[in-house]
Amino acid sequence: MRTILITGPGGGGRTTVAAGTALAAAREGLRTLVLSADRADTLGAALGTATGATPTEAGERLTAWRPDATERFQQDLTAFQGRAANVLELLGAARLDAEEVTPLPGAEELSFLRALRDAALCERYDVLVVDLPALPQALALLALPEELRRYLRRLLPPERQVARSLRPVLGRLAGVPMPADWLYETAARWDVELAAVEAVLTDPHTAVTLVAEPGPAGTEAVRTAVLGLALRGLRTETLVANRVLPEAAADSWLSGPLAQQRKALDDWADPHLPYALHTAAHLGRDPHGADDLAALAVPGVNPAPAPVEWPVADRLADDGVLVWHIPLPGAIRDELDLVRRGDELVITAGPFRRIVSLPSALRRCTVAGAGLLEGELRVRFAPDPALWPARGR
Repeated sequence: MRTILITGPGGGGRTTVAAGTALAAAREGLRTLVLSADRADTLGAALGTATGATPTEAGERLTAWRPDATERFQQDLTAFQGRAANVLELLGAARLDAEEVTPLPGAEELSFLRALRDAALCERYDVLVVDLPALPQALALLALPEELRRYLRRLLPPERQVARSLRPVLGRLAGVPMPADWLYETAARWDVELAAVEAVLTDPHTAVTLVAEPGPAGTEAVRTAVLGLALRGLRTETLVANRVLPEAAADSWLSGPLAQQRKALDDWADPHLPYALHTAAHLGRDPHGADDLAALAVPGVNPAPAPVEWPVADRLADDGVLVWHIPLPGAIRDELDLVRRGDELVITAGPFRRIVSLPSALRRCTVAGAGLLEGELRVRFAPDPALWPARGR
């Protein structure tokens, strides 16, 4: 399945573009599902068809869905209480009824990610268009699966589960309580679910479309978003400059806004940036229904892009180093920082940070330096004599 993630600064028209993209895909003959994280039915307003917690037919070959986070959280909590029934009874805790449950902070985001996973795995559709929240909430949402999996592995390492049968004995010998089976089972189940979400986000058929109004605020937001997405290994395939004003006479009141839009469009047309720039005209009104969405002429569904790669170049013969190439378009040298921590590299780029595992060959090396060249971070690693096998042996 081809998955298109759509986000952008708040108020930039991302939901309208998501609806237009989904409609264009359906009209190309592709079975399309558009999934929205918006609590209000902005998607339905654009499509001209109300949407909600049940997938709704919004046109020929087009389905729209806005998952209900509250309902999904209630289902998850009910299932959890069933699995932990013995513990709750031992503690004398009263169960919560579904009617008295409201989602905790973060529950809505997890619920939406699971809905995204379910939609991406559904064989009924050829294209999934995802209307993500506004930046920077969308960037935090996309980082969530990887970060939570890392936390789970640190708190409950999978290798410790091999000692399950010994835990009662170890508990008596050490005099400390050992984690119960249900805790490990819950962690393992969450790891599987988060891994499935992560697989959708990192799939070669997944790409990002950014939507923004051309102007000073939009220009900075786009640069930051492209950088944050690249650090996560996500490709920004298309930038839709939305609500582009028509040309007007030099003495028109539109001349000021037009000058700002032209400057932003020139900045966005930088050939070193990874996306294709597309403009969508200002209709003079909020788009409503299929005819208005068609008038926007948003880009259709392109063939799947080449996968994002972070290759390691072997420069041992020439320079005595291995070079890890990490694409970071829009990065600024003074806002970059690297820290080696065991077999991981902590990368900070502007307001973003990611902890990545080193490829196996680089784990036997020490960091010998780094540089930023044409939107690519190149980290040099020198073999550690204590760990790197000598040539000829």
